[in-house]
Parts: sequence; C-alpha cells; structure tokens
Amino acid sequence: MIEQKDISQIPPSGGGGARLTQYSHGAGCGCKIAPKVLDEILKTNISTPYNKNLLVGNSSKDDAAVYDLENGMALISTTDFFMPIVDDAFDFGRIAAANSISDVYAMGGKPLLAIAVLGWPVEKLPVELAQKIIDGGRTICNEAGIPLAGGHSIDSPEPIFGLAVTGIVNKEDLKKNNTAEEGDLIFLTKPLGVGILSTAQKRGLLKEEHLQMMIGQMTTLNKIGEALGKIKRVTAMTDVTGFGLFGHLIEMAEGSGLSAEIYYDKIPVADGVKDYISQRIFPDATTRNWSSYSDKIKFEKGVNVMEAFTLLPDPQTNGGLLISVKENARDEVIGLFKKVGLEKFIEPIGKFISKGEKMIEVKK
Repeated sequence: MIEQKDISQIPPSGGGGARLTQYSHGAGCGCKIAPKVLDEILKTNISTPYNKNLLVGNSSKDDAAVYDLENGMALISTTDFFMPIVDDAFDFGRIAAANSISDVYAMGGKPLLAIAVLGWPVEKLPVELAQKIIDGGRTICNEAGIPLAGGHSIDSPEPIFGLAVTGIVNKEDLKKNNTAEEGDLIFLTKPLGVGILSTAQKRGLLKEEHLQMMIGQMTTLNKIGEALGKIKRVTAMTDVTGFGLFGHLIEMAEGSGLSAEIYYDKIPVADGVKDYISQRIFPDATTRNWSSYSDKIKFEKGVNVMEAFTLLPDPQTNGGLLISVKENARDEVIGLFKKVGLEKFIEPIGKFISKGEKMIEVKK
C-alpha cells in the first residue's frame, strides 16, 4: 500500500501524480451495471404514489428526472459518477463533470447548478490529486456557466467522482428518449470508440495522439442539446453512454414502440479505434452489454459482425447525443450542426421504422 505521504513512489501521468486507472477496476461509463442486471435491481413490489408533477421518472429509462414547476417550466434532476477513465486527475475531473451535465442537455434543458460526489481512497492516494479532480470538475462547470455549489465526499476503496446536476427546461422543449416517430432520421453527434481507447490506455498501448483526441472528445460539453430542444420536429433525444450505441438506441426504439435500422458505414468512429479493435482491445463492459441485448439485433449480410460487436456495444463516456428528427427538419438540424462546428455529423446514421421482429437492424 502506498501511504499518502509517499507521492514520489506513484508513477507519473501526463500532469504529474498517480496513474489513476490502475486504482480502479472499471473506467468511466464502463462502470455502469449491464442493462439486464439493472432491470433486475429496479424491480419492486412497492407502489409509488401518483405525482402529477413528475413528468419523467422511473417509469421510463430516460436520462434524468423531470418535475413540472407549473409555470410553463420544468426542473431537471440527474446524477452521474464513476471511476477514472484517464490517469490524469484534472482530466478525470473534467470528463466526469462533462458527462454528468450531459444528461440535462440530453433532455433539451439548460443546467443551473451542480454539487460534487467524491469517493477517495485516503490511505492509498494523496489528497492533492482529489483537489485536482475537483478543480477539473469546477473548470467544466465554469464552461457550462454554472456553479459547483457544494457536494459530499467519502473514504472509498477506489477513486470515484461525478456530479448531481439541476437544470431547467421549458415544458414545450422537453425531449424524452421514448417519443421517436416512424420515419424519423437518427443523428449522432460524436464518434464511437472511447471505451476501446480507454482500455488501450489502461494496457499501456494507447498512442499519444489518440489520448489527446479521446480526452478532447470526453471533455466536450453537449451544449447543442439545449438548442435542439427548441426544435419542435426533433422528436426524441438521449446521450450515448455506458450501454453503448446499441443499448441506448434500443431504449429509444422500445420506448417508442418502434424498431430502428442503422447503416454501419455511416456511423462515425474515432481515429485509431479500428486498429485497436484488430488487436482485440475492448472493455469487459462491451461483453456484458452485448449479452444483455444481443437477441434484439439483426445484422444484414455484408456487415463486419465481429468489428460491429466490438464497436456498437462499446461503453461511451460523455458520448454524443442520439437524436430522432423528422425528415422535414433535416435541413434545420444540419444548419445547427454546421453553426456549432459539427459538420462531420450531418449524415444520419439510420432511421426509425415500424416495429419488427428485432429492435435494431444493422445494414451495410
């Protein structure tokens, strides 16, 4: 065991300090419990009193809870936290904070304030690193225009950090993940693969240029969600996190009573990811995810199934927004993408179709 005072014995990372990923068994949103297991955990025989103001709660698998304030506005409440996905403490704080705030944007909302959730192994790691994590979180909160207004900390076996975030949204602009309509186009605002890249980092195989790209992607706020909320013909929205693209798209399709077809060659993939896939580098959570929903997916002939199996269930941390858009709103959404620098993502990756035998059909 490394005593708190023995900082010199801890291997350095990019910004100095511990290799935090070596102190956690999971990484980022890859820590999430698999969908099938989570369904078992959430089962209950306890009846919940009806609350007319609760617009979104446990009855759906959405990104945040939403409460009607009865003045045309609604309150958004969410929390997210996980173990380190990168070694640098400051970057870990930034990533965890951006990921937590994303759930408010995914509802079409505007974040108002955040409070921190911190678990720290005080006998293993110096508290100076925890301070850097908090500073990373504070930096992202500043970027989102909200205060990091407080929090709670515990002594825990592994480092844990995240935020509880409160937001607000005009009720008419609220976006849910279960309101897609047949024929809607599906857009994704970030490339896939950060779970694969983070696993390569943990194994000491990640190239420096891919590390910086991965950190850049995971610390980029999904601010566009607030603007998308104001577009009426954006019918549904969520963000892609620990359950991978497959998992979150299935939630959208099932909740909406539809199926989805996606075009494999249209799905954006982060640089270098396919090379790491060829080396069989992927997180354990990929297999857990696939086991939870493999019976709901059909592959068209010609799709590289082994590659798709590794990529499409890959757990994302602060992944992109997954958006359902009416065909006649395509140009408006693309125009918004271009305005905020998302030109790479103006091609839809699929569309929602009438409910079929499988929830997702993967086409070439």
